Amino acid sequence: MPDHAPPAPSRTSPASVETMSIPTITLNNDVTIPALGFGVFQTRPDETIAAVETALQTGYRHIDTAAAYGNEREVGEAIRRSGLARDEVFVETKIWISDYGYDETLHSFDKSAGKLGVEQIDLLILHQALPGEFDTTIGAYRALERLLADGRVRAIGVSNFMHEHLDRLLAETEVVPAVNQIEVHPYFRQSALLDRNNELGIVSQAWSPIGGITFYRDSGHTSTLENETIRSIADAHRKTPAQVMLGWHLQQGRQVIPKSVTPARIAENFDVFDIELSETELAAIDGLDTGKRGGPEPEDITLEGFGREIPEA
Repeated sequence: MPDHAPPAPSRTSPASVETMSIPTITLNNDVTIPALGFGVFQTRPDETIAAVETALQTGYRHIDTAAAYGNEREVGEAIRRSGLARDEVFVETKIWISDYGYDETLHSFDKSAGKLGVEQIDLLILHQALPGEFDTTIGAYRALERLLADGRVRAIGVSNFMHEHLDRLLAETEVVPAVNQIEVHPYFRQSALLDRNNELGIVSQAWSPIGGITFYRDSGHTSTLENETIRSIADAHRKTPAQVMLGWHLQQGRQVIPKSVTPARIAENFDVFDIELSETELAAIDGLDTGKRGGPEPEDITLEGFGREIPEA
């Protein structure tokens, strides 16, 4: 997700941000995860160390990366430079579809752990379903189950899995995913999938939580940051539109992963825990849903179209 355009600055004190504690969400295996994380999707490796160091200094304690992002090594280096103890930072990464299959996924864990410089990954998830080759998706998830049983990961999950993917996965595996990381923002809420995740005891993680993916794709609507409904709510709370959208997610129980490489925006996105939206305001943001996805259609994911080699550690 790209940086959001600079809205009016937050009217709360930046000094208060650094001392603010982060609420946590308890996953279905009793592992806790910070309710607000920091993402590095499309963050260049040469920018990742500084961005993650800034996030950790600001107070973030969950970093979300992926094998396909190409910046796991830099995430690990930033965590080491922070001086924080390993158990103070919740590390999440994702297996890419090119490494699906039982043995392949076990090896992909080794690649990611090696680049991150950790022995244990807090949350390891499958980045996409492979609908046309779902047997390899099942094999990959069974490898995650093995890693969980062996204590090499603390929790496992999926990303961009739709109803039918979840149903088949649950029919053929043992462990219910702890999270399903999906595109959720005011213009694409995925209400039915959010409800299904909730029914299954799966935490919904929102990627592109302020709709950043719609800023650079042909989404057919204006930026969420310029939306009059959101701006009006932001003005009422003396917050920025981005902060209001993050508060909307958090208040509805979703874990959120905003991203930026700009220190001021990193701080702005963290300063959201004092927002309390009314039911009317929450409903007004819900009502902005267009039903139009910004990312690729999950059913269109194929090795031919999206496969890429993931380098060794």
